[in-house]
Amino acid sequence: MEILDKIIELLPLLLPVVLIDLGFKIYAIIDIVKEDRRVRWNNKIIWILISVLINFGWIFYFLFGRDE
Repeated sequence: MEILDKIIELLPLLLPVVLIDLGFKIYAIIDIVKEDRRVRWNNKIIWILISVLINFGWIFYFLFGRDE
């Protein structure tokens, strides 16, 4: 039960981080799939995979993937 107690103790700290990460992932995916959005290397599928599968991958997209 010690592990469960530690998880319950850390939950208030982890929940906001998880929700912020999820929100930015959703925002990144919406931004990537826009028809008028150009992404670096012209491969939106790769940027979606990076944004979803890598922890905080959306940071890489916003820093390096957007082609203005």
